[in-house]
Amino acid sequence: MIKPVGSDELQPRYVYDESEHEKLTREAESLPSVVISSQAAGNAVMMGAGYFNPLKGYMTVADAMGAAEKMTLTDGSFFPVPVMCLLESVDAIKGASRIALRDPNVDGNPVLAVMEVENIEEVTDAQMKTMTDKVYRTDDMEHPGVAAFNSQGRYAVSGPIQVLNFSYFITEFPDTFRTAVEIRNEIAERGWKRIVAFQTRNPMHLAHEELCHMAMERLNCDGLVIHMLLGKLKPGDIPAPVRDAAIRKMVELYFPPNSAMVTGYGFDMLYAGPREAVLHAYFRQNMGATHFIIGRDHAGVGDYYGAFDAQTIFDDEVPKGALKIEIFKADHTAWSKKLNKVVMMREAPDHAKEDFVLLSGTKVREMLGQGVAPPKEFSRPEVAQILINYYQSL
Repeated sequence: MIKPVGSDELQPRYVYDESEHEKLTREAESLPSVVISSQAAGNAVMMGAGYFNPLKGYMTVADAMGAAEKMTLTDGSFFPVPVMCLLESVDAIKGASRIALRDPNVDGNPVLAVMEVENIEEVTDAQMKTMTDKVYRTDDMEHPGVAAFNSQGRYAVSGPIQVLNFSYFITEFPDTFRTAVEIRNEIAERGWKRIVAFQTRNPMHLAHEELCHMAMERLNCDGLVIHMLLGKLKPGDIPAPVRDAAIRKMVELYFPPNSAMVTGYGFDMLYAGPREAVLHAYFRQNMGATHFIIGRDHAGVGDYYGAFDAQTIFDDEVPKGALKIEIFKADHTAWSKKLNKVVMMREAPDHAKEDFVLLSGTKVREMLGQGVAPPKEFSRPEVAQILINYYQSL
């Protein structure tokens, strides 16, 4: 199986040893504590689950700046985005060497992780601007990722963490949330050797489904891991339980047995386009995928990124040899009226726009809200029905 990034074996930060877990849980109740941001909580979950291997904790400002500016930490290791714990105030933890990090997303703010405090630094406006510009390629506060990153505070607390739970992901999505450790184990149990991963924050329409089939066939893969984001999204995005139900129905009806896994991970969407695509590839290698699909405007929002910036970044900016996972570069896929099948648009040069079945997201939402299923060339009827039920319940 493909090795994780930066180590021979995964080094998840979750405390699996029961006695150690119990001991840490007791200790945490007596430690100075702070409620962290949702973004920092997502970072903790990803480290706990092994997705951010081999990171041991939150980055110093120097490491975060290195990740932002050149995707390289001060020790020379590769990481594509800052992984920070930013706070508005550190009064409650001043002078403490060990602290408890409390979950902002669960009632009662239970302890999510215990942290060994190595540094507390104040991030300057210039440093925040540099990190924002490099990662998001804009400082526009209308960009949801920029707004979330810049609203967390200016005190960076860094040091290794020990994770005690996986927040609301394990309780709200027990059938879908999986750690990188669990996915690797299931891949091994299924006997898969070549695995392609597909990222989604949306339900999968027919074009997405066919893109996965294309990738599996062209790459000669044994299996597909559909890996959906389960964390915070921007307003208007379809909630994770609805996406989950729609994707499971599609897999049940239109994929052969033992060919696709439906899983999810706990993280807030960054909407960082190219840089987030690299992060997506990074943690898909850690979960055991050998290949990763990156299509048009991957992880983008609005008009902030070029259609294929998330593909060219791997050739132009990612340090050579930093990742072993291979990228399957896909174009927009759509139903061809001429060929009566889904094709990649670049592979049909004789087609004009009107030769494809193309619907805008706005149009699809309108139809679903009115109880009208999109054409079968756009969406499977069984998937459309789940989405109709959701939109009509609003």
